[in-house]
Amino acid sequence: MNTFFKPVIVFALLTLLNSCAPRHSENDGHTHEEVVSREESPEEARVATLTEAQVKAVGITLGAIEEKDLTAAVKANGILRVPNLNKAHITSLYGGVIQSLKIEMGDYVRKGQPIATLAHPQFIQLQEEYITIDSRITLAEQEFQRQTELNEGHAGAKKNLQIATSEINTLRTRKASLQKQLRMMGINPATVNNSGLQSTLTVTSPINGTVSNIFTQIGSYVDVSSPVAEIVDNSALHLDLQVFERDLPKIKVGQTIHFMITNNPADTYTARVYSIGSTFENASKTIAVHSTVIGRKAGLIDGMNITGTVSLSKVRSMAVPDAAITEAGGRYYIFIQTQQNEPHDHDHPAEEKAAGEQTLSFEKIEVIKGVSDMGYTAITPVQDISPSAGIVTRGAFFINAKLSNTGGHSH
Repeated sequence: MNTFFKPVIVFALLTLLNSCAPRHSENDGHTHEEVVSREESPEEARVATLTEAQVKAVGITLGAIEEKDLTAAVKANGILRVPNLNKAHITSLYGGVIQSLKIEMGDYVRKGQPIATLAHPQFIQLQEEYITIDSRITLAEQEFQRQTELNEGHAGAKKNLQIATSEINTLRTRKASLQKQLRMMGINPATVNNSGLQSTLTVTSPINGTVSNIFTQIGSYVDVSSPVAEIVDNSALHLDLQVFERDLPKIKVGQTIHFMITNNPADTYTARVYSIGSTFENASKTIAVHSTVIGRKAGLIDGMNITGTVSLSKVRSMAVPDAAITEAGGRYYIFIQTQQNEPHDHDHPAEEKAAGEQTLSFEKIEVIKGVSDMGYTAITPVQDISPSAGIVTRGAFFINAKLSNTGGHSH
């Protein structure tokens, strides 16, 4: 090959390679420094752009921040309890065999109402002893009188008088004891005689209430340690609400609690705070707030688990519907409409946007949540928002998801 053509060929190849290399101008918006900056500073996406079709498909609606009077509240779990003063185990003062049961589960009984009858030979023996003790006392009194006369005439030993005195005192004490025992058995001592001995003992209810449990049956033997039945006075139900330490300063005596049974949220009941505990529960680290159930009590039973809300004072503040607030990374946000854009071909791919379709932009604004009531939540924006700004009241979750999926490039 002629040496003249060699430099020409090399120059042509260098020119071709240079034309194929990527070119960067100062104004093309894609400098090397910008690429590195975007990679090293992954700033959170704050603006999402949607087409009108997307807005319509998802059902995004706009509203405004409103001034609302919201009732602050504290929510907590608890349990229904009946004070020990209003619960009773019915027991017999004497052991015996159950001859009859006059109650069934769920029966309402009054104080003093017969519950069961017991039989035992001891009952007859006590009455028998009471009948005979009078004659023994008569004999003892006669002996005491005789020894007194002998002692006065120096004809008797003083020791015999002391024995007679002790005997009569012992018998009188025993008679008083038998009278008390008979009355505790429900037997009037004045009616006890040879022809009217009672072989059974009647067990009565010590309080008004509902029979919650029966522990025996006819023919069973019971003693003082074996209860016959349990009575609970549900009219004295109170609520123990377990409140965490952070909420305790908000609770005051006299506040109203609205609660519902955990397994039946359809019915709502009311209680009023009468006492606040001073010690922590070991397991939950909560403090018991004691409340009296007021009004309707139908369907409430000792031991039921409940969910309660303590109503605090009303607070007037900026508020949005609950659905307008989204959560991301432990923070809360709302979306406001920033502008309505004219269509540009580079904004959305052809598969997302029809030709000539407008787009809407929404900016993500961080807020601090306040109290919630009646479907609204109080908010405090961390930056200024125009009072006339359009707030996304429905579909905020979709917009937040779109930002997360696009990683900051919403179009």
